Amino acid sequence: MAHMVKESDFSAHSSEEMEADRAAIEFVVGHSMTDMPWPSRSLPPGTRVRVIQDSEWAGPWAKVFAGTIDQTITPRLVMHPAARAGEFEYAVRFDEPQMDADGDGPYRKAVIWDRYLVPFDS
Repeated sequence: MAHMVKESDFSAHSSEEMEADRAAIEFVVGHSMTDMPWPSRSLPPGTRVRVIQDSEWAGPWAKVFAGTIDQTITPRLVMHPAARAGEFEYAVRFDEPQMDADGDGPYRKAVIWDRYLVPFDS
């Protein structure tokens, strides 16, 4: 359950890259992903997270890995029948390129539901 950005250039994450990523995601979902203020009850940008697998199906990622919540999109409530009440989706920039559970990738970033994100205790 994610919109993913494939790895192409793993250099520093510039504002131009973030804008290009946002445009690609908005094209796929068909609407703006930044038209709202950052929700106060969501994880803030810059939060370090561990992306985990679903315990029932060993996905959506091939393994557990680290990343950072970024501002490519504004977190939104997930509008999907399988979503939990109040569940947000976030743009997560990966520390290293990752493969999904289907073997696709590598991806450098994805929009991920918060059930798959565990903030690091810093």
